[in-house]
Amino acid sequence: MSKQTCPLCGQPSTPAHKPFCSGRCHDRDLLNWLGDGYAIPGAPADPEALDMPETRD
Repeated sequence: MSKQTCPLCGQPSTPAHKPFCSGRCHDRDLLNWLGDGYAIPGAPADPEALDMPETRD
């Protein structure tokens, strides 16, 4: 069985902060998500389509 490492710094993960090594790396990861540090690729949004209300049939 291999020891899991922290996805941010590569240090061994701890059970209290799994999969991270510490609260610091956990918080860094959260800030990346909240601050648009991570993005899921996709087509650009059409600004005009966002302004129009959705219609249902």
